[in-house]
Amino acid sequence: MNVRVARAICCLLAVGCSLPATTFYVTVAGLGGEAEYEQRFQSWAQEIDKLVRAGGPDARSEALCGQAATRARLESVLGGIAREATPADALIVMLIGHGGLDGSDYKMNLPGPDISAAQLAALLDRIPAGRQLVVNMTSASGASIAALRKENRAVITATKSGTEENATVFARYWVEALRDPAADTDKNEVVSALEAFRYADQKTAKFYETQKRLATEHALLEDTGKGEGVRSPSPENGEGLLAARFAVVRLGAAQRAAQAPAKRKLLERKEALEAEIDRLKYEKSAMLLEEYRKRLTALLLELAKTQAELDK
Repeated sequence: MNVRVARAICCLLAVGCSLPATTFYVTVAGLGGEAEYEQRFQSWAQEIDKLVRAGGPDARSEALCGQAATRARLESVLGGIAREATPADALIVMLIGHGGLDGSDYKMNLPGPDISAAQLAALLDRIPAGRQLVVNMTSASGASIAALRKENRAVITATKSGTEENATVFARYWVEALRDPAADTDKNEVVSALEAFRYADQKTAKFYETQKRLATEHALLEDTGKGEGVRSPSPENGEGLLAARFAVVRLGAAQRAAQAPAKRKLLERKEALEAEIDRLKYEKSAMLLEEYRKRLTALLLELAKTQAELDK
């Protein structure tokens, strides 16, 4: 057998045996400064790690906590993902802890050297995963948007600017969103980044109201790669489409389907159809109403058929 034929056979085998897309999760619990914060940050990071690992065989998760959450260790983990990930994969990075402005630059507090938003962005830019999500839940995290935003990368921050420097509670409610079925507002048994953002933002606002305290954090979402971040993503402002398509965790039957080889393709088809429906909603204003209704009806019928197959 000559080399050219051998290579062709290898390519065919690779296509036929290709692995499903992987979602890489990296959760970082930075310095707390006080024992109470250290314990709180690590507990949240460990719970996130546990929740996302249950999502199916396509989930690869690593949590960096305590003294292990160094910049060097984070660089190593992200470097490993850069070597392994493909454009079909997704990456979710979640940051919990304290942050602040060092001059005009945002930095997250880590054991040893801190990491800036620009340094983190440079690491993420080397990762070929076609969809990326950064959830920065630290204080002053709003200042990181400008450096982190990029096409096909959604960025969520707990604060609207670098001047909101008090410890945040957004992370508490983000974790809650990943385990509370109430966060799944469209009842498709998937908690998207957009749903988790809205849940955590509403719970955070309610926290300050209940405590009768002036809110010191206002979460933002940016997923167009060119915006400043908004409080209320919608088709009107163009923000939220990528986040709506980003599954953070699956629940119930969707989680079981992700773990069952016989149903995974159907689940992927269902989620692709839901993504198309979301995209159509964002394109509605540029379409004739009749065309919009026609395309929406066709997608909903196909979605119903796919769901019926999954339910068998």
